This record gives sequence, C-alpha cells and structure tokens, in this order.
Amino acid sequence: MAETAASPTQSAAEQDLAARVSPARQLAEAFTAGSLAGTVELSEVPFLTMVGLRATPGSEAAQRLAAVTGGLPAGSGAVAGSGDTSVLWLGPSEFLVVAPTEAHESLGGGLIPALRDALGAGAGQVVDLSANRTTFELTGPRARAVLEKGCSLDLHPRVFRAGTAFSTEIANIPAILWKTGEESFRIFPRASFAEFLGRWLLDAMREYASPEVP
Repeated sequence: MAETAASPTQSAAEQDLAARVSPARQLAEAFTAGSLAGTVELSEVPFLTMVGLRATPGSEAAQRLAAVTGGLPAGSGAVAGSGDTSVLWLGPSEFLVVAPTEAHESLGGGLIPALRDALGAGAGQVVDLSANRTTFELTGPRARAVLEKGCSLDLHPRVFRAGTAFSTEIANIPAILWKTGEESFRIFPRASFAEFLGRWLLDAMREYASPEVP
C-alpha cells in the first residue's frame, strides 16, 4: 500500500504520524471483509497514547499522578480516569494509562510531560508505551463468543462487567482485555503479536458468516 503524501500544511509531528505504519495495517481490508454488521465487527484503533505508571498506592506520588489522570484504579480489574483518559489496573502498583492519539507529547499533547512532572522525584515510573502495543476493537452480540474460543477468563457478564480490564491470554497471546461496553471489548496485544492475534480473531469470527448459525 502506497504511503499518503504529506500535506505541505501539516506540522512536522503530523507528518511523522502520517508516515507511521500500525502493527496490523496489513489486515485492515481483511478486518472490514470479515466483520459482520450487527453480529461481530473487528477493527484496529492504532496509535493510542499509552503510558505505564508505577507508584505505591496512597503515596504522595500516586496522589499527584491521580490528579493528572482523574484517578488510579484501586484493585484488580478496575478502571479509573476522567474524560478521554482511562487508567487500567495491572498490578498493586502498576497501571496503564490509555488516552487519545493527540495526547502524545510528539503531537503537542501534554499528558506524558504532566505525568512526569507529577511523579517528580517520587518513587515510581512514567514510561511512554505508545509504540509497545496496538488496540483491537471487537464489538457486537457475538464478540464474547469469539473471545471465549481462546480466552480462559470467565467472560459471562455476571462476572466480567463492562468497565473492567484484566491481563490474560487470547489464543496463547498475552494481552490486556478491557470490556468497554455490554457488547464491546478493547484488546491490547503487543505490537509483535498483533498480526497473529488479528488473524486468529478473524478465523474465530468466520463461523458467524454462515447463514446456518442463528
């Protein structure tokens, strides 16, 4: 696929973003062709801003970081944050911040510098992980059934409620699974596993294209 020519009116940062290649871009057409409107749909949401945080809960550093993000999650599966910024619990003192692309400092966004300033000299870490993972969005009434083919978590809505996220494996690939709505999930695989997991999800969706499947 040919790269889109940069517009002379674009900033250098915008031109850099336009030149980036997402980890699953080669599957974009397959995602569109394999998606079934009203049943199950798959897409990539590339280049979200992701920041790894480490801070001891209750510490002054954690409180300062929480003031920037709109809160830190308190326990396993919890998601906190404010507005377009979400914070996923990964461990007792480890969190993943997920925000829109434009929040990245390379595009003039202030989220990462604000987090670094908030941490200051406190014990902890603020690490830009935006290039570490990509994001798949799986939606529709059959989304849960697709994931259940390769995920050991109990995905029944009585257990896995909207607004929760867990580290897990899908098709033996480590990933973070975030249930964003009753029929919608965001999946965060590492970039190096994106193509394999994307193809696995497409294969798991294929049975629902058959008219024999109610």
